[in-house]
Amino acid sequence: MKSEKEYIIPFIGLKLGFHEYHFDIRDSFFEERDYSIVHNGKVTVQLILEKKETMMIGEFSIAGSVSTECDRCTDMVEVLVKGDYRLVYKFDTEPSDDETLIVLHPDDYELDLHDNIYELITVSLPTRLLHPKGECNEEMLELLKKYTLPQPNEDDDDDYGDDDWDEDDEDDEDWEDEDEEDADDEDDDGPIDSRWNALKNLN
Repeated sequence: MKSEKEYIIPFIGLKLGFHEYHFDIRDSFFEERDYSIVHNGKVTVQLILEKKETMMIGEFSIAGSVSTECDRCTDMVEVLVKGDYRLVYKFDTEPSDDETLIVLHPDDYELDLHDNIYELITVSLPTRLLHPKGECNEEMLELLKKYTLPQPNEDDDDDYGDDDWDEDDEDDEDWEDEDEEDADDEDDDGPIDSRWNALKNLN
């Protein structure tokens, strides 16, 4: 198992210029993280770190494969990850909203790349994590279908109660034809609008 120290780069003694690093990411890297969306994998990370007077620039190149849950059947699926990313490490005392800017305290003397590498691997995942067609766990799909709540049928008028009526539309109809509403108010089976009772009391 790799130690987390292997992902730490002391930069105090580094000369200005470019420095190259190589990391072989294996299962233990993901297993030690709580709630990791990646369960295991084999990923190669190449880092070119440029040290300047007031900052450092990291050029990361990621390539490999990882196992995560299929969005459709929830079984494990192996997916490829690949990408090139740049992170800027700058000394400051104020946090930054820029996800590509890592703020270092002026007293810091080393880079801990553990979280940076994990986050870059996760953003390299495909948008949809799916098995190839026909390779999903059919038994799990049937269970998910069985226990998924059915969606309301919009074509069925019985699914809609009084709360689904548009009150604004109802108010417009009330004032279009007083004679028709007066007749409706006298019908014991119909709804009684309290506004009409108030108007009758004024007479």
